[in-house]
Amino acid sequence: MTLAAGSATGAASLVQSVDWLAIAPPVATAGAALLVLVADLFVAERRKPLLGYGAVAGLVVALALLIPLRAGDRSTFCLTGGSGACSYTADHFALVIQALVLGGALLTALLSIGDTRKLPAGEFWFLLLSSAAGATLLPAARDLATLVVALEVASLPAFALVGIKRGDRRSSESALKFFLSSVVATAVMLLGVSFVYATTGTMHLTEIAARLDDVPGRFQTLAGTGVVLTLVGFAFKTAAAPFHFWVPDTYVGAPLPIAAYLSVVGKAVGFSGLILVTVIGFPSYADVWGPVLAVLAALTMTIGNVAALRQTATRARSAVRLLAWSSVGQAGYLLVPIAAAAYSSDAQIGSTVAYALMYAVVNLGAFAVAALVARTHPGNRLSDYRGLYATRPLAALAMGFFLLCLAGLPPGIIGLFAKVTVFSAAVDAGLGWLAVVMAVNVVIALYYYLRWTAELFRPADTEAAAEGAPAAPGHRVPAPLTVAIVLTAVAGITLSGAPQLILRVAAVGLF
Repeated sequence: MTLAAGSATGAASLVQSVDWLAIAPPVATAGAALLVLVADLFVAERRKPLLGYGAVAGLVVALALLIPLRAGDRSTFCLTGGSGACSYTADHFALVIQALVLGGALLTALLSIGDTRKLPAGEFWFLLLSSAAGATLLPAARDLATLVVALEVASLPAFALVGIKRGDRRSSESALKFFLSSVVATAVMLLGVSFVYATTGTMHLTEIAARLDDVPGRFQTLAGTGVVLTLVGFAFKTAAAPFHFWVPDTYVGAPLPIAAYLSVVGKAVGFSGLILVTVIGFPSYADVWGPVLAVLAALTMTIGNVAALRQTATRARSAVRLLAWSSVGQAGYLLVPIAAAAYSSDAQIGSTVAYALMYAVVNLGAFAVAALVARTHPGNRLSDYRGLYATRPLAALAMGFFLLCLAGLPPGIIGLFAKVTVFSAAVDAGLGWLAVVMAVNVVIALYYYLRWTAELFRPADTEAAAEGAPAAPGHRVPAPLTVAIVLTAVAGITLSGAPQLILRVAAVGLF
C-alpha cells in the first residue's frame, strides 16, 4: 500500500495544471484562424468580406485578453522539480510585445479588407491569423523548443502570404526567395540549438544560463558554436546585415498589407527571440554576442540607409523599396540596446522595446498611406506622391508626420525621444563608437525622409500625373483603410504629445 501510495504521489507530481488565462491571447488568435477557415466553406462569395471583419474581431478579443494579465506575474507549463523553470511566462516583456504584435496584425487586417478582392479570402485570413498566433506565442516562450516552434508558426504562413497572388510572377519569386533563405537560416539555428542542448542537457532558457556557466572544458567549443549558430538564425529574422538580402524583393512582391506586416510583426518576432536567447539564455557568453551584435548594428543601419538613399523617384515601386531599406536601417537602431546589454545590464532592453513601439505605429501608418496611393497609382513610385497634399491633404499631412517621426524630427517628437533612448543605451554601455555611427546614419536618413516629405507638398507634375492610373469614377477609400490611417496618426500624435511614455517604457525592468 505504501509503495502504491508513493507511486501515486510521484505520478501526481508530474501532472501540471494549465493557466488558461495566461495562454489566452495566442489561443484566441489561433481559434479565430480556425473559425475563419471553417466559415469560408459556408459563406457565399459576395459575403467573403465578412471574413475580414471576423478576423478583426478575433484580434480585438485577443488584445482585450491582455488586460487581465497586466500584472505580468503568470507562468505555466513549469518543471515540477522545484527549479521554477517554465515554458510559458506572461511577464511584462511578453505582454508588451504581444500587444505590439496583435496591434500590428489588427492594423494589417484593416489594410487588407479593401485589398483582398482578387485573393482567396479564406486562405488569406487563416494564414494571417495563424502567423499572428505564432508571433503572439513567441515572446512568452521560455524554452528553446517552444521558441523554435513559435518562430516557425509565425514564419511559415508568412511565406504563403507573400506568394498568395496567384499568377503573379513577382509575388511567386519573392515568396521563393523568402522561403529558401529562411529555411537555411532555420536549419542553421536548429543546429545551434542542438549543440546548446548537447552541452547543457536542457531546453529551458534559465536552466541553460545556469549550466553554460559550468560547461566542461572539452565542450566549450561546442557550446560557443551553438550560441553563435543560434544567433545567426535570429539575425536573419531581424533582417540584420548581411542576412538582409531577402527584404527588398519580398516587400515589393508581397501584397502591400503583408509587406507592412513583415516590417513590423516580423521584426517583433525576430527581435523578441534574439532578446530572449541572449539576455536570458546566453548571458555567460555576453563577451561573444555583445561585440558581434554591435558590429551587426553598425553594418545594418549603414547598409539600409545608404541603399534607401539610392532609390530613384521614377522607378516602379520605389516607395515600397525605400520603406523596405528604411526598415533594414531601423533594424540596426533596434540592435544597439541589445548589444549594449552585454556591456552594462538587462535594463537596456527597455530601449529596444520603446523604439519598437514607436517604429511599429509610424511605419504601419506610412504603409497605410502607401496602400491608399497604390489604389490610384499601382506603380507606387516616389514621384506618385508629388502633389498629394493638393488631392488628399489629410493623407499627405499624415504621411509627412510619419516620415518625420521615422527621421526623428519635430513634430514627430516620439521619433526623436525613441532615438535618444537608443543613443543613451550605447553611451551608457561605453559604446561611443557605435553612437557616432548611429549619429552619422541618422543624418543620412534625414535626406531621404525629408526628400519624400517635400514631394508631398510640391505642385503636381501634370505630365507625370497623366501617366499614372487615374481614379475610377466614384472611387472612394474603403472605411477600414481610413480607420487604419486615423488610428496610427492618432497614436503617433498622442505619443508625441506625451513622449515621456517612451522614456518610461525604456526605464522599466521588463524581466
